[in-house]
Amino acid sequence: MALLTPQGVKKVFQFQKTEGREHLRRLLNWEEFDELRDSRRSILLDTLYESIIFAVGKGFPWVEVVKVVKFTEELIKETKGCSITEAVTILGNKLRDYQGQFNTTHLLALCDYFHNTFIRHYKLYQYVLGQDQEVNLTVIHLEVCLPPQPLPLSEGMDRELWKHEQQVAELSMAEVQKRTNVLLLKETLHLEQEHMLQKKFSEVLAQHTQVLKREELENLVQEAIQIQIECLKKLLQYEIQITFDILDLKLQKKALNLNAPVPFPLSITGQPGQDESLKFNKANKGKKAKAKN
Repeated sequence: MALLTPQGVKKVFQFQKTEGREHLRRLLNWEEFDELRDSRRSILLDTLYESIIFAVGKGFPWVEVVKVVKFTEELIKETKGCSITEAVTILGNKLRDYQGQFNTTHLLALCDYFHNTFIRHYKLYQYVLGQDQEVNLTVIHLEVCLPPQPLPLSEGMDRELWKHEQQVAELSMAEVQKRTNVLLLKETLHLEQEHMLQKKFSEVLAQHTQVLKREELENLVQEAIQIQIECLKKLLQYEIQITFDILDLKLQKKALNLNAPVPFPLSITGQPGQDESLKFNKANKGKKAKAKN
């Protein structure tokens, strides 16, 4: 309490609460402590700080504010482990001991303050400040990922226009994918055709070690042609279907482009061509009005 002077408590009151509590801790000559792990000391510091706020609010002189802090600290120490009846008796005795240091009005205000705070919540004060508390504190360090830096507003675009461009891009991508599928199918059918022809030729050669007869050769050629026709048929059917799909995609793109949103509202001012057109129309209207007169 040696460092707790009227000038010191005045600074405590003038600071914001966080800075005021810290300044009060230094005036009390307390070591720094962890607010979360040492909740008892934190609550005690809050109690002493609130007593300063109370005393200043009630108009106590700065000298008496120091005494209120001393009174609060002594009361908490002397009532440790006592019953509420004993605590009320101790409070009454301390008020009599301090009656020469406060005027009647301030003494009654001090009595009301401790009855409405300390005595009313006495069991809670005793539970927190009168016995050791087991603190189970889990600390988890989480990495916070900041959002990406937004692009300049000059590079932005209207939301509806952006959605329109996304839809057009999706249709274009679908068209490219379908054309790619046609090329892949051509390559697949070509390999399949070669495999089937090679297999057929191998079967015929395995059955005939001598020169093929005319009839056997014709059958072999017909089967080879049939294999090519089947592969070509599959390819044509797929190409026809893909062509219709691509035409449908182009039609959708055309419809989207016809209903494309306007990027920004058209401004009449600042456009020379439109300004001249407006002036020309106004001049014509003026001439017509004169002619009627």
